[in-house]
Amino acid sequence: MAEKLRRLLNDSAAARWTVLVLIALAMFFGYMFVDVMSPLQSLVEAQKGWTPSVFGTYASAEYIFNVCGFLILAGIILDKMGVRFTGLLSTGMMLVGACIKYYAISDAFTGSAFEGWLNSWWVSMPGSAKLASLGFMIFGCGCEMAGTTVSKIIAKWFKGKEMALAMGLEMALARVGVFAIFSISPILASKMGSVAGPVGFCTCLLLIGFINFIVFSVMDRKFDRQLAEAGAESGEEPSDEEFHVRDLGKIFSSQSFWVVALLCVLYYSAIFPFQRYGANMLQCNLDGISPEQAANIFRWFPMGAAAVTPFLGAFLDKKGKGATMLIFGALLLIVCHLVFAFLLPATHSSLLAYATIVILGISFALVPAALWPSVPKIIDEKILGSAYCLIFWVQNIGLCFVPKLIGSVLESSNSANPAVLAAKAAGAEFIPYDYTLPLVIFAGFGVLALLIALYLKALDRKRHLGLEEPNIK
Repeated sequence: MAEKLRRLLNDSAAARWTVLVLIALAMFFGYMFVDVMSPLQSLVEAQKGWTPSVFGTYASAEYIFNVCGFLILAGIILDKMGVRFTGLLSTGMMLVGACIKYYAISDAFTGSAFEGWLNSWWVSMPGSAKLASLGFMIFGCGCEMAGTTVSKIIAKWFKGKEMALAMGLEMALARVGVFAIFSISPILASKMGSVAGPVGFCTCLLLIGFINFIVFSVMDRKFDRQLAEAGAESGEEPSDEEFHVRDLGKIFSSQSFWVVALLCVLYYSAIFPFQRYGANMLQCNLDGISPEQAANIFRWFPMGAAAVTPFLGAFLDKKGKGATMLIFGALLLIVCHLVFAFLLPATHSSLLAYATIVILGISFALVPAALWPSVPKIIDEKILGSAYCLIFWVQNIGLCFVPKLIGSVLESSNSANPAVLAAKAAGAEFIPYDYTLPLVIFAGFGVLALLIALYLKALDRKRHLGLEEPNIK
């Protein structure tokens, strides 16, 4: 038996790390597409007529189908159909959604009869935004499904191997994807003279990601054949961690589940929606710097998280203090948004902007590094997979509505702003919005997340959940 196990494909370091590269690159390209238009808010307003409220609706569209239940369905598909089918389905949906979005903002759509028909109803939202939002909805379903699939693939191929390292590297690469697109997107838009340029570029990358999953599927099929041959002798019991509808009641009745889910949705509601508006906020608060300059500052936010995450994971494994890390992460989040709201507009300091962005990145490393490894400590192992799926579902509810809320608040709070009115009357490409109120709302989410984190630490002290204990015994 030992000889047979040594011949499994994942026993080859080259094979399993090749698998990681294939799937991690697919997610890297996916995260690039998520934020490809985030540094271009002012440009898309000038070229396509998308107001902040319209832009917020578009940003929310990524999560709408997931909130309506697709994310739960995705978990069932993954458990029933396996990683190969689900991986190809999810990356295929990402590619199809991206193609629709690209067409919506391309010259081919502009002035077409289809655009005229879309413009004829719900006139407050341009036809290009309606179609782009539909594409983003389809992409968002595939992206969330792909994220879950990638986690399961890593667990399968790195079982008994370097699983924690593999998951950490995949997460870090995803953060680098955000850095990359904030660097590239404004440059491509400037050189090509249109927001469609960077969107088309990222759509081509998603095609490569889809091909990556085809290659992975060939390798995984061979691996499954080897596992089937060795299964009779391995003595392993079938997994009992698949998604079961009957487990929903147990999860929803768990106080621990709701504490973690609320902390998750509150914290991430102050992070991911902020990414959509962050570059434009820097433009406005740094006295009208160019989109390229704003993106070059904001891109260091995910890099701060990517650089610190491995060290925080190692500390958590060896020393613990997970609940404390959650508290410090929420505190840093509050401070950063308040600095953006009040100090940055008063000083127009690029140095302050850089420093705050990096500190926000550290916060973004602290909370996820402590939050996700803590879930198995407070959720019954039998329903852990279902619990993760439902936590993501609750998170998506916030991520769906908050961008629209921020866009609406930004527009309404600037409706009488003289500088904004003058810029619009002059047809200026840059609109100097006042971001104070939206940033205070983001800080408010941080305050609520801090209160939940403090309660979680008290709950840990009372029930001995082990959140402050190291993972390595």
